[in-house]
Amino acid sequence: MTDQQLRVSKIENGTVIDHITGGQALNVLAILDIDGSRGETVSIGMNVPSDRLGRKDVVKVEDRELSQSELDVLSLIAPAATINIIRGYDVVEKHRVERPDSVTGVLDCPNAHCITNENEPIHSQFDVLEDGIRCVYCDSIIREQIADHIKV
Repeated sequence: MTDQQLRVSKIENGTVIDHITGGQALNVLAILDIDGSRGETVSIGMNVPSDRLGRKDVVKVEDRELSQSELDVLSLIAPAATINIIRGYDVVEKHRVERPDSVTGVLDCPNAHCITNENEPIHSQFDVLEDGIRCVYCDSIIREQIADHIKV
């Protein structure tokens, strides 16, 4: 097999997430709440050679297009990711993820005493910083392992 050949077959409809930071594909599946129990067809390439990143991961999800909140969280762990929307085996839309100013309800605050962890009817909310995220309620900052705080 040459570098120019596909390692995984094309999909008819769905989303291809390319240029994911190497080693983050399983975290992408967690963000998308994909665990295989609902019969989703998913292809994953991990640590694939990349001119831009050195090594990258690729995730192909058949028959699904991502929501904006999924893209927002994805951008936190894979800031260089590109999203390709596939219809009829053709790429009909292609764009890079953009980091939002804030994310709501998709991450757990690491502070056990934060109001979002006290069984109150309130969703977590984080401001997105240059080097991490900050809880708007308790000011806790997460700089690394953001994927560990994804709500499941």
